[in-house]
Amino acid sequence: MAIFSKETDRNSRANETPKTPSQVAPALQPVEDRGPIRLATAPAAPAAHDEGRAYLDKGSKVSGKLSFDGPARIDGQVDGEIHAKESIVIGESAVVTAQIKAASVVVAGKISGDIVAAQRIEIRPSAKVLGNVTSPVLIIHEGALFEGHCSMQAESPRDNKVAVFPKEERIPQAQKA
Repeated sequence: MAIFSKETDRNSRANETPKTPSQVAPALQPVEDRGPIRLATAPAAPAAHDEGRAYLDKGSKVSGKLSFDGPARIDGQVDGEIHAKESIVIGESAVVTAQIKAASVVVAGKISGDIVAAQRIEIRPSAKVLGNVTSPVLIIHEGALFEGHCSMQAESPRDNKVAVFPKEERIPQAQKA
């Protein structure tokens, strides 16, 4: 006699009582509605470079120097300095007390500190910026709060040395006549 045979399987199944649907599948429990579901979608095509995007979410708190090689978004709290080679987005829930230096900066949250951008700074309607800004392009949306000085020049200002002209050039034209 074989250990596994079709006949023994048939005989054991014949003696079983049929199961009801509630015995086959576990009972379903009601699920509470938690609002809309947000799904993260992958980009259609991979980026030209393999660098990822940095993201500091709402619950994160960082003190010290932050440095980003690629684009970054901050929605948490940061105290210190932020340096980025590319763009930085300060989200609506962000509270940043830092000096920021980046290629471009978009502000929708609260910043206390100076911002220096090589390309542009954009201050959105929900933003509150307390500090000086330096950028060749500055966009301030209606409703935004900005308290500080603005300098619309390149990232690294030229030396502000005073040029000394030869003595004959320093005499006003009226005195020469």
